[in-house]
Amino acid sequence: MTRVSESIQTAPAVESACFQPPAQLRSAGSNAATVEIVVPVYNEERALPGCLRTLHAHLTDGFPFPWRITVADNASTDSTWETAHALSEELSGVGVVHLDRKGRGLALRTVWGASGADIVVYMDVDLSTGLAGLLPLVAPLASGHSDLAIGSRLAPGARAVRGPRRELISRCYNALIRLTHGARFTDAQCGFKAARSEALRPLLEATRDDAWFFDTELLLLAEHNRLRIHEVPVDWVEDVDTRVDVVGTAWDDLRGLWRLARLKVSGAATLQVPRRPEPRAEHPAAVLAPESGRSVFVFELCCFLAIGVASTAGQALLYLLLRGWWTPAVANLVSLVILTLLNTEANRRLTFGHTAAGVRRAHLGAGGLFVLGYLVTSAAVLLFRRTDPGASAGAEALVLCAASALVTVVRFLVLRQAVFRRRTR
Repeated sequence: MTRVSESIQTAPAVESACFQPPAQLRSAGSNAATVEIVVPVYNEERALPGCLRTLHAHLTDGFPFPWRITVADNASTDSTWETAHALSEELSGVGVVHLDRKGRGLALRTVWGASGADIVVYMDVDLSTGLAGLLPLVAPLASGHSDLAIGSRLAPGARAVRGPRRELISRCYNALIRLTHGARFTDAQCGFKAARSEALRPLLEATRDDAWFFDTELLLLAEHNRLRIHEVPVDWVEDVDTRVDVVGTAWDDLRGLWRLARLKVSGAATLQVPRRPEPRAEHPAAVLAPESGRSVFVFELCCFLAIGVASTAGQALLYLLLRGWWTPAVANLVSLVILTLLNTEANRRLTFGHTAAGVRRAHLGAGGLFVLGYLVTSAAVLLFRRTDPGASAGAEALVLCAASALVTVVRFLVLRQAVFRRRTR
């Protein structure tokens, strides 16, 4: 159940009332994008007044778009609702929504989904992220350049002040997202995000998480559907009064990543989102000298060979390290698994281009090629051992390199002609 404060209900139309700019901003053009900033709160009766007054003053002092602040009360048990309602009567352009169930994801899905603004924004009540990043966050959305924008504490140029424990957890989590889903954004959990409502609505209908994983789920769905995500390096200071359950949140995040991986494989993560027009060459030289198929093939071949050489050498070195503990078959299996994952990800990103449409094919193709590679290389090593039982581990590694080189050639042909065929054309 949702309650809306009287300051919104008394308006003749919720959408028009929600985005009536203060007097000093009424000079903005009639076609200016409207912005709604949502601040989710749970038992924040002490922090909320300072947050709203600071944010309101920042917007009033020169924010160039018509704006509205909405406080989303997540079933608070203290006097947060009363405090927010009083502030909405004191400050122009502030509204309050109350939800009977707790959850940041639920609050954002509810308020964002019902918003009539062109652009919706979310920020934490502690204002850990510097408000100087708000305009750079909204500007690429208002111009139509990007679909989503996120603040990043890990992007080049960002400045973050936080403890080593939280720093380590954040970096490990974002590295896990990149490893398991090939994500290109650097910071999934920074409480500073914005989106164009048109592009956001299909994503909101597909999201399922009501808590902290909502941010990651939204970004992974957006990237999977080839929406453009803009990152803004931010200044960020840790709030020592954080109430996040690290262990419980980490477990929910792992389950969420697994659920999204299954959705991608099944195709259920592919949504009907607004498609931006294909890029067109505007420089005369680009029209007179278009990229030839031969140059594309040469680039792909050279890049693939470089990655293949590095992968083969890496597998041989790893095999030598593991051979001291395990049998040849086991050492080969482990080294091949690790290098296959790295090789496939490198080729997906560099050789054939990182596209959301190639994720499913890449994983399925890599699985089949892994089986082929393991059978060929294992057979080569075992036959060599049977032919020369007294051979050294170094000789085994050379045989393994030769077999891996053969597998690499097959991998290139299969990846180019089948797995990434659409991208190559």
